[in-house]
Amino acid sequence: MAGPRVGIITGSRSDLPVIEKTTKQLEEFGIAYEVTVASAHRTPKKVEHYAAQAENNYDLIIAAAGMAAALPGVVAAQTTLPVIGIPIHSKALGGQDALFAIVQMPAGIPVATVAIDGARNAAILAAQILALKYPKIKDALKKFKASLAKG
Repeated sequence: MAGPRVGIITGSRSDLPVIEKTTKQLEEFGIAYEVTVASAHRTPKKVEHYAAQAENNYDLIIAAAGMAAALPGVVAAQTTLPVIGIPIHSKALGGQDALFAIVQMPAGIPVATVAIDGARNAAILAAQILALKYPKIKDALKKFKASLAKG
């Protein structure tokens, strides 16, 4: 793995429009990524394989899921990489179900969690974590934060 690389995993293709905000922000920071669709409930073996290989492929993982939202926690349970969870909005409970499922992880299996559909913040948080290892990203973040201050 030459430069920073983020694995993005989402439970459903219907989540991809939200994930576009993540990928766009990562691209602005110059961070490579790979998107995988795999469900903790419908394709658990695929998720297990993904998590087992993650440390060979990525610096961290962003995991997005709606409703029961087991995906971020299942991935976090199987890797030592940081996992950032994005709760996806749903019709039934407005995404609160996913938010609670992701943020209420048991001790030992943390998932950093952003707001419901907070895909852009997930990318920014990923960049902040990666900036600890990659000075180029730290510089990009400083420019980004300065641009926010300008309005």
